[in-house]
Amino acid sequence: MQGFLKDTAEDLLVKYPDLKEVTVILPNRRAGLFFTKYLGQLISQPMWMPAVRTIEDLFYDLAGQRPTDQLSLIFELYKIYKELQPDPEPFDRFYYWGEMILKDFNDIDQFLVDHRKLYSLLSDIKSIESDLSFLTNSQVELIKQFWKSFEREGRGHQDKFLRFWQLLTSLYDRFQEELNVLGYAYSGKLYRKVAEQLDKLERPSKQFVFVGFNAFTGTEEKLVKHFTAKFGAKIYWDLDAYYTKSPQQEAGLFFRDYQKDKILGPTFPKELPENISTKPAKIKVYVTPLKVNQANLIGTILDEVLPGEHLEETVVILPEEQLLFPVMHQLPSHIDRVNVTMGYPVRNAPVYAFLESLLDLQRYVKVENSKVYFYHQVVKDLLSSTYLKIGNEVFVKQFLERIQKQNQIYISQEDLAAGGAFYALVFQRLVPEQLFDYLESLMISLANQLKEDTLQGSYLYQCHKQLVRLKEIFQSQTEIDFNLEFFIRLFRQIFKEVRLPFEGEPLAGLQVMGVLESRNLDFKRVIIANMNEGSFPPSSALNSLVPFNLRRAFGLPVQEQNDAIYAYTFYRLLHRAEEVHMVYATAADQGKVGEKSRYIQQMMAEMPIEIEEEVVFVPVDLQQPKEISIAKTPAISALLEKYVVQEDGKSLTAFSPSAFSVWLDCKLKFYFQYLANIKEKEKVEEEVSASVFGNLAHYSLEFLYKGFMERKQRRVVEKGDFDQLSKYIFPSIEKAIRDFYHLEVGADTKLTGQMAIVRDVLQKYITALLDLDKAGAPFELVSLEKDVRYQAEVPVEVSGRKYEIAIRGIIDRVDKQDGVVRLIDYKSGKDQKDFPSVTSLFDRDDPKRNKAAMQTLIYGMLYQEKFPENSLPLKPAIYNLKEIFSNDFNPYLQLKEGRGKVEEIDDYRNYQEEFEQGLKGLLQEIFDDEVPFGQTEDWEKCKYCPYNKICGR
Repeated sequence: MQGFLKDTAEDLLVKYPDLKEVTVILPNRRAGLFFTKYLGQLISQPMWMPAVRTIEDLFYDLAGQRPTDQLSLIFELYKIYKELQPDPEPFDRFYYWGEMILKDFNDIDQFLVDHRKLYSLLSDIKSIESDLSFLTNSQVELIKQFWKSFEREGRGHQDKFLRFWQLLTSLYDRFQEELNVLGYAYSGKLYRKVAEQLDKLERPSKQFVFVGFNAFTGTEEKLVKHFTAKFGAKIYWDLDAYYTKSPQQEAGLFFRDYQKDKILGPTFPKELPENISTKPAKIKVYVTPLKVNQANLIGTILDEVLPGEHLEETVVILPEEQLLFPVMHQLPSHIDRVNVTMGYPVRNAPVYAFLESLLDLQRYVKVENSKVYFYHQVVKDLLSSTYLKIGNEVFVKQFLERIQKQNQIYISQEDLAAGGAFYALVFQRLVPEQLFDYLESLMISLANQLKEDTLQGSYLYQCHKQLVRLKEIFQSQTEIDFNLEFFIRLFRQIFKEVRLPFEGEPLAGLQVMGVLESRNLDFKRVIIANMNEGSFPPSSALNSLVPFNLRRAFGLPVQEQNDAIYAYTFYRLLHRAEEVHMVYATAADQGKVGEKSRYIQQMMAEMPIEIEEEVVFVPVDLQQPKEISIAKTPAISALLEKYVVQEDGKSLTAFSPSAFSVWLDCKLKFYFQYLANIKEKEKVEEEVSASVFGNLAHYSLEFLYKGFMERKQRRVVEKGDFDQLSKYIFPSIEKAIRDFYHLEVGADTKLTGQMAIVRDVLQKYITALLDLDKAGAPFELVSLEKDVRYQAEVPVEVSGRKYEIAIRGIIDRVDKQDGVVRLIDYKSGKDQKDFPSVTSLFDRDDPKRNKAAMQTLIYGMLYQEKFPENSLPLKPAIYNLKEIFSNDFNPYLQLKEGRGKVEEIDDYRNYQEEFEQGLKGLLQEIFDDEVPFGQTEDWEKCKYCPYNKICGR
């Protein structure tokens, strides 16, 4: 296709047959590549090509110098700042302001501003703003309500605030002197140096031609005018009458100003091109609900590119780089060549996330008894990365399971180093001075691992290159101290600017580029993503210490100029395009509203063509989630067989009391938990939950009384035994913690934080419980926890088939006291001990169904089954640890219907027939093929259910 650069190349060939005598200056290198390509297509015989350069290269060549990197400049700026400011900020706090000051200095020089006048006015304005003497008392009070923080800082802070603005002039002057001594420079300084010495330039031996410019800085404009007026330089403007002639069009802002200039004005063509209005493109706008949907849509649009078409005539413009990889993944298979012009931020790469985690690791280091420990969350993040899994996946898997099993909040360096040399390298405790060597050695080690992964290796190379440069700068700035937090902030600040340049053939294939890279290039098919207000044009304001009014008054760029530049880059894409596809999303993203770009609004209102708009829907089901009901097919019913006692008198497993509670709560939850065996996701708990506290209490009491029986070789506990028993409370708790967290026998259980508090609370609870036991002594311990296997086989008949169903339970404690067998269940909460009737225990619609009472009554059934000859009363009891300090503590179950008489359950056997009948009915329901595994109708039960994501509730 015929575009601006090709037209320019043709014209140059006509006017300057000897091209070696011509120097072509373009806005960027990409335009230079395409310009050279078109020249090569137009010439028919060997000849010297013209010199093709960017305006940036021209300035640096004339200055005889190139800019210094920004970090070195900010270091030098800080040194001057420390000299001028009596109480300077530390470097890490200054860095952000240093960037802003340096940018302002660059603008001042690029636009040839008198810095003394500018900063003098700025200082005066700030003095007026901080002076409240001309206000009335009521006005001062009103202002202070909105200025509390400033008022609290006191006059000293105000003085420091004013001194900062007053020293900017001196800071600029001293900074220039220091840079001259060191031989350093920033780009604006070099541009100003050239612009101020243009009169000393000798006439160049070649003809200069400036091609495709839109907005000059002050120094660029001065140079171009000088070359035009003094040396006869030519200018080719890349513009269109549509926006240049119309004062309402911001895209033509600079062109209209240049047309009025006595030097630049005559360089404009007499008749401006009218491509946009006379050869309008076919324009279509697409609306998608989500940002990521745009990638799929762009892939669909590119499907229209026919196999024989020139791919380089199609461009995808990405105003934001986050869409780059999604778009690349959605490219049609027949598009086999792609040229990516834009760089991809390293901060979005996995390697960078790994490096950040390494720095976070150093923030959460704990040292105890000369041993180094790392915080579990960062350790788990690192172990889960592919870089640590490579070559030692078994170790990582086992280690992560161990962290979970033992609930380790902090993990020792020694344990981690067992993974191998790379693990020993990663998990170290460092001082700030070691960070550079640490990260560099890690990057080298990673590079050896990633030899086969070219993309990751490229990311790593860019990171390493930046790190080495950072290290060199810090080593040359020995007087600046830095701590870990400062290093991390600076690391993030520096690396967020690092981009991975993609390699490819720039002149062939589908073109994918950012907005500014498209200048001077023309395409037949244009696809623009992120056509949202805030993305294209971008909404970011200018970061500057100089307020808007002063910037405008002194000719410094303001948002208006930025808007004009972006408007021009948009409209110039329409110069030669035959079809334009613009995509925007309606969903808000990262604080940006889902609103179509003003450019789309302008085109629809102003362009005399029909613009088609298509809403691309993503199917969404707005109905309530369908009820899930799993029918008992033969395969599913077979899963229940594991609870059936077989001919050999054994079963694979048995129902627990909690399984019946789950069935009554939700049949589907029962299926997930007991038949499908879908386990809850475990996690390391830094806070001790009620369930963990209860388990520790159970273990402690079990070990306490088991230890007693082993020492005394008897089961009867007398009143005189409790003095000695109390001495074993603490060791029993320690043993419980080791057992619960799967620690070895000799493992150190030194506790800190919340766990230490829990240990102390447990000690108080157990002491109080021993006081209760002492009051009821003597008693005989029959069993503790897993001492005795309590199991019953309940006969049921379902659909003509007879079953023996296994039920098993662990009774926390069984003892005999005063001729009564007590079945004791320890609880860490405040479970109710009263219930209206045995029938209510099996009523799933009863919101107050007493689960704890049902559980202890099942213990009665299990005990009687275990000891059928028993003739003693069976008395279920619930020991709520939170109630044992009450003077009227009563652990026994009670029948209490309404306000009627309260009846204590003195013997389970009195209720045995009714209870076991209810239990049989429950089992018949579970095994009935006609009763599916359905969801509960009480959605309140779904709130904390671990399976609610599966159900969609």
